[in-house]
Amino acid sequence: MSTKNRILELLERQRGESISGEHLAGLLNISRNAVWKAVKELQKDGYNIVAVTNKGYCLSDENDIISVQGIKPFLSDKSQPYADKIQIYKSLESTNKTAKEMAVAGAEHGTVIISDRQTKGRGRYSRNFFSPAGGLYMSIILRPEVLHFENPTSVTAFAAVSVCEAIESISKKEPEIKWVNDIFIDGKKVCGILTEAVTDFESGGLEWVVLGIGINVYTRKEEFPIDLQATATSIYPDENMPGVRNKLSAEIINRILGFGTPPSEAEIFEKYKKRLMILGKKITVIQNQAEYKATATDVDSVGHLIVKKENGEIITLSSGEIRI
Repeated sequence: MSTKNRILELLERQRGESISGEHLAGLLNISRNAVWKAVKELQKDGYNIVAVTNKGYCLSDENDIISVQGIKPFLSDKSQPYADKIQIYKSLESTNKTAKEMAVAGAEHGTVIISDRQTKGRGRYSRNFFSPAGGLYMSIILRPEVLHFENPTSVTAFAAVSVCEAIESISKKEPEIKWVNDIFIDGKKVCGILTEAVTDFESGGLEWVVLGIGINVYTRKEEFPIDLQATATSIYPDENMPGVRNKLSAEIINRILGFGTPPSEAEIFEKYKKRLMILGKKITVIQNQAEYKATATDVDSVGHLIVKKENGEIITLSSGEIRI
């Protein structure tokens, strides 16, 4: 790790508090001049570091740059080994696109790709996913030999529950899930999840899964495109919360990667069902370019949605879309 990043990690761990240059130099076994040069480099990178006479250097609470060093203090003990697998970019076409390229090249389980913005973010059915600077766009490479799920749908359900819990932990808000993979707060979409997998041709089993997560953190209503303003929101639509994206990133990693024993699929779908916002409600099902009215009644043991049509017919949906 470079001197600059080592100093950033120490400043992040004591964000809002001053650390003397002498203390930093002693901890890293470098000269005070080397500390000064590293701080100057960080300031050029956009970090708001204040130098206070007789006190030292202080990373402002207002700093809002996503960094590995900013994420690490919030990682659990079991998640710490994945810190070295986190790669952060200012801009990407799509974190899923980059992650898939890395997976094909042999990237390990737990590789995490994060970008401050996406220029060609994608959702389901190759739809555009609005991804301005200031959101959190993350893709995680999962290998089936580590995450022992029998059903691919379990990965999406696991991710949806994990993101809900992570958002709840930093905001005290109560996210809900709209089948299959959207996260809502106060009736509006705040997060989309896109799971993409490759199957081994010979064995027929999963070779790898790329789990894409796009979260609106504090995009304001007027910043969304006109056609999204009535349906999309952010975790913090009316205020900026500097530094919260680092913590949110860590909370998601803690839940998706930082477990001892992988959660059972039964446990996952129990939590998934409790957060579903549609059970008992009238919905419109969109499938194969056709639409029909129904009532969402349940989800089965692999996350398929069970609906009752207006004529009383019971249908189990493994794919498709719904509108509330």
